[in-house]
Amino acid sequence: MARYWPEPPYTHGTPARTGVLLVNLGTPAAPTAAALRPYLKQFLSDPRVVEIPRLVWWPILNGIILNTRPAKSAAKYASVWMEEGSPLKVHTERQAKLLDGYLNAEARTDIDVAWAMRYGAPSIPDTLNAMRARGCTRILVVPLYPQFAGSTTASVMDEVSRSLQHWRNLPEVRYVRSYQDDPGYIAALAQSVRDHWMQHGEPDRLVMSFHGIPRRTLELGDPYHCECHKTARLVAESLDFPADRILVTFQSRFGKAEWLKPYTQPTLEALAREGVGRVDVMCPGFVSDCLETLEEMAIECKEAFLTHGGKTFHYIPCLNERHDWIAALTAITRRHLGHWLERPADTPEACAAARQRALDLGAKQ
Repeated sequence: MARYWPEPPYTHGTPARTGVLLVNLGTPAAPTAAALRPYLKQFLSDPRVVEIPRLVWWPILNGIILNTRPAKSAAKYASVWMEEGSPLKVHTERQAKLLDGYLNAEARTDIDVAWAMRYGAPSIPDTLNAMRARGCTRILVVPLYPQFAGSTTASVMDEVSRSLQHWRNLPEVRYVRSYQDDPGYIAALAQSVRDHWMQHGEPDRLVMSFHGIPRRTLELGDPYHCECHKTARLVAESLDFPADRILVTFQSRFGKAEWLKPYTQPTLEALAREGVGRVDVMCPGFVSDCLETLEEMAIECKEAFLTHGGKTFHYIPCLNERHDWIAALTAITRRHLGHWLERPADTPEACAAARQRALDLGAKQ
C-alpha cells in the first residue's frame, strides 16, 4: 500500500495559486572538500548522469572518485566563489527574482516563482513542499537547460515525479522540455556577442562551447547534440559572421570514454598552434555563469590557448541577468503557462463568498 506523507494544514476558502519552478544543475554549499563530497556523490549517483551498471560504478565512485576529486574540485570552486556564494546559485536566485517581477507585472494572477537545484540545496523536494504550503496547485517546471539531454532535463523530470510520489493531493504539473531555438533566447545570445564586439572588436574565431556528454548517448537517441548545433547555427545566422570562422565544440569531459567531439580545449590549443591570434569563446548551453564557464573556460582554456601560442583570449559571459534574456525567459514561461495565466475563479473574494453560501445552505438544512 502506498505511503503518503501528511498534507499541510488547509483552510477552506484559501485560493489556489500557480507556481513556476526554475531548476538548475546544482552546487556545493561551500568551496571545500567536505562540502564537495556529498554533492559529488549525489550528482554522480544519478543513473541519468552515469549510465554504468551500479555494481561496476559503485566501487569506482566510492573507492576512488570521492576520495580524490573533492579536494581538486574544491580548489576550482574557490577560484570563482562569489561573496554571496556559488556563481550558479547566485545567478539562478537572481533570475528567479527577476522572473517573478516580470511575470507578476504582466500577468493577472499571483504567480509563485521559486527555484531549486537538482543536486544540492535548495532541493527539488524541499522547494515543491514549500510551494505546496503556499497553496500552489498548478506548477510549471522550467529546467534552465536550453538543450534537452537525458542527463539534465530528464533527470529533473524524474526528481519532480519522485518528489510527488508521497503526496496525496497532487498538483497539475507541466514541463518546459527545451528552448534551443526560441527566438528570444537566440536574440539574447547574439546580442551578448554584439555587445562584446562593440567594446573589443571582432575575433579571428568565435568558439561556441557546449557541455559535453558521452557519445554513446547520441547513438542511443539523445537529441542533445542536434539541439546544440541548431542553437549554434541560429546564433551564427543572427550575427552574420563568416561560417568558416565559427566552431562548435564540447567541454567538461569526464572519464576515459569518448564524448561528443570536437573537445574544446584541444581545439583551442590547435587554433593557437595554427597561428590564430584571437579567439572569443561563449557557452550558449549555460544560461548562468558557473564553474564550467568561469573556471574551466575563462581560466583553464584561456591558459591553454595562450600557452600554445595564442595572443588574445576573450570569454563572453553567459546571459545571467541580461534584460533581453529575462524577457525571453518570461515569454517562454508565459507560453507554457497558457490558460493558467487567466484569473482563476477561486480568488480570495470568490472563495469567501462560496464558503459563506455553503454555511448558509448548511444552516437552512
